Amino acid sequence: MSDIKNKVVAITGASSGIGEATARLLAKKGACVLLGARRTERLEALTHEINTSGGKAAFARLDVTDAQNMQDFVDYAIEHFDKLDVLFSNAGIMPLSMLSSRKTDEWNRMIDVNIRGVLNGINAALPFFEKQGSGHFINTASIGAHVVVPTGAVYCATKYAVWAISEGLRQESQTTRVTTICPGVVETELGNDITEETSKNALKEFRKASLSPDAIARGVAYAIEQPKDVDVNELIIRPTVSAF
Repeated sequence: MSDIKNKVVAITGASSGIGEATARLLAKKGACVLLGARRTERLEALTHEINTSGGKAAFARLDVTDAQNMQDFVDYAIEHFDKLDVLFSNAGIMPLSMLSSRKTDEWNRMIDVNIRGVLNGINAALPFFEKQGSGHFINTASIGAHVVVPTGAVYCATKYAVWAISEGLRQESQTTRVTTICPGVVETELGNDITEETSKNALKEFRKASLSPDAIARGVAYAIEQPKDVDVNELIIRPTVSAF
């Protein structure tokens, strides 16, 4: 295994859930982490916690749907830590609903955050990775990239798009590693923006068997730790008792 120590990892969606857990774990293993999200008060608290515990962290407000903001985020990582080894595109939203509910504003938000956010990250970091001769994109998809359920049609479509974009990037690049993380049900804030009552109840049922965000963080660390010539293309991480 290679050493995570001193690798620079930029994490989107870092204010809670999988992003927060991953930041803590990678910092504990010696990585320098740049945390991005819209909720800066949470980022500031997490950055302070990591730094006072002997780790190395910085933060910046980030809206992944804004291409220039994403470019500034990547540039800040390089300026602050002198390099960038990994971009973990983890920001995502999941306002589940039936298609018949015609919640087009929510569909568009999912497309913007879940798909365009990943594309903006690739657009910002790929030129640097190619010039550097190495780099690693880790993109959070979902088990929804492989399984479609009622209320999840648009969400699953966005996560299949993440899978497809990641696979295309992997095939096109000879120097940059690409990993797609596909979590099953995880106990996070994802889905807190659901506005349809039946969808809220369905998610509560699903979450009766959930992974902790730490389980996904360990998967991210595993992918990063591999030797340079090994690219872990995809990790599907489910609760043992889950059928989905």
